[in-house]
Amino acid sequence: MTVSSSVATGQAAFLRYDRTLGVAAMESRGFYYPVDLVIRDDGRMYGLSRSHEGDPRGVRVCILDYDSGFHGVFGSIGDADGQFIFATAIAIDSGGRVYVSDEHTQRISIFDEAGTFLSKWGTPGSGPGEIDGPCGLAFGPDDVMYVTDHLNHRVQTFTADGTHLGGFGEHGGGDGQLDLPWGITVLRDGHVYVADWRNDRIQRFSADGEFIATYGGSGDGDGQLHRPSSVAVDHDGYIYVADWGNDRVQVLDPDGAFVQKLMGEATVSTWGAEFLKANVDEAGARARSDLEPDATANGWAPDEVPRYIEKLFWAPTAVKLDADGRLYVVDRNRHRIQVFERAS
Repeated sequence: MTVSSSVATGQAAFLRYDRTLGVAAMESRGFYYPVDLVIRDDGRMYGLSRSHEGDPRGVRVCILDYDSGFHGVFGSIGDADGQFIFATAIAIDSGGRVYVSDEHTQRISIFDEAGTFLSKWGTPGSGPGEIDGPCGLAFGPDDVMYVTDHLNHRVQTFTADGTHLGGFGEHGGGDGQLDLPWGITVLRDGHVYVADWRNDRIQRFSADGEFIATYGGSGDGDGQLHRPSSVAVDHDGYIYVADWGNDRVQVLDPDGAFVQKLMGEATVSTWGAEFLKANVDEAGARARSDLEPDATANGWAPDEVPRYIEKLFWAPTAVKLDADGRLYVVDRNRHRIQVFERAS
């Protein structure tokens, strides 16, 4: 069985694979179970590693760029200022300050662009302005921060310094209701797209929280979703979804129709190649390995395939777009980022 990207019948590929960034590492340069990414307009990016629950190693933010330049790290595990325990999301305001959410401490930590801790805010609870599981962060117009309040099944809005402004959503499966929302993106016109995780769909809202549309639905077919964790929308209105439970990324058109699914096509990153050059035994073992075994011959169920084929996504958690329209996929269980570009 050959696993590759798929497109709707009669359509050319919308996206094509470009490159892989990062390498598995528990400190310094690289990622360790990354969960989110944010990209500045100048291309500098911040990759947030959560590590594995119960493992204190690897929690940090790695600063890098599209050409695999490394620009430092900040953060570590703990509950002191500038630390995280269960890091969930990362965002940047118009002034370049970096915000990281932590679903254990229920707080948002603020850093300057180099990673120096500045301040924090957040109050645990279920009342107005309180949060329980801040799993998604995004800035809208006028630096209004949108937070997916995961366990409270809602979206709340704050000023950058944490003053509560409002919010929308309630627990349920109807239009405008949410069930464990995760990722979020806000467009320049103020429209909000939310990855409605347990409802297996993406919902779109107006700037003031009025329901507009829903996309997707439960399943593993084209255009269907299973536990979507992140959403991004480009300037043409195309919707990109981290279909976390299906180990893939889907592209939908502005009306929600299926365009393409990406299963992952990773090659060795620049940092990975440097590691293999310095570790000849591991490079030799890799050269002797079958990196793309036949899934059918091995009798693997579809959800088992990503564990054994290295190039594929394995629990992709976030999708982000840069200023040039490239799509970055945070490939959590393989400690890397896969990058795709428009095919034409």
